[in-house]
Amino acid sequence: MSKPASKPKPRKTAAPGKPSSSGSGVLTDTATLRANARKNIGDGAITRTYLADKKVVIKLLNDALATEYVCVLRYYRHYFMASGMLADSIKAEFLEHAQQEQAHANLLAERIVQLGGEPDLNPDTLSKRSHAEYKEGQDLRDMVKEDLIAERIAIDSYREMINYIGDRDTTTKRILESILAQEEEHADEFSDLLDGWIGK
Repeated sequence: MSKPASKPKPRKTAAPGKPSSSGSGVLTDTATLRANARKNIGDGAITRTYLADKKVVIKLLNDALATEYVCVLRYYRHYFMASGMLADSIKAEFLEHAQQEQAHANLLAERIVQLGGEPDLNPDTLSKRSHAEYKEGQDLRDMVKEDLIAERIAIDSYREMINYIGDRDTTTKRILESILAQEEEHADEFSDLLDGWIGK
């Protein structure tokens, strides 16, 4: 005699307002979303769903901010000091990169403020906190080489920050990923310049 078919077990669902632990991503109901938004309103953009360690992320962003400002200063130094047969075309690269690094710094500073922190722009500590060094370069080729080295440092540091933050702070992750993509472009451009250098 065959056994009667067993009844399917009722499916467990998350309590209203609580995310599912199954990873299926049950969404919070509207009433709970509204109630949660009224709590800790002084936290601005940071809500209870923010999963990263805010203090650590702000520290990482401030170190990246210091790096960007050191790079801005180095690029401007190279822009003004560039001389020689190839100087005109390479000066344009230095100036463009200085402006792009400044744009990176602005993005980082704005995100630090959104997270409830303060951008650390103290000139006395910028070079100490920067991942990249401020290297003046002896001649035009040396300037390009030092800028390539600095971009390679930035690439590794941004990639490590992205991996550390992961999906716990997707907004910061996207900002860092956009900066990383441009730093890789910079490194590629300087690598091409060095490869084609006359009399290297």
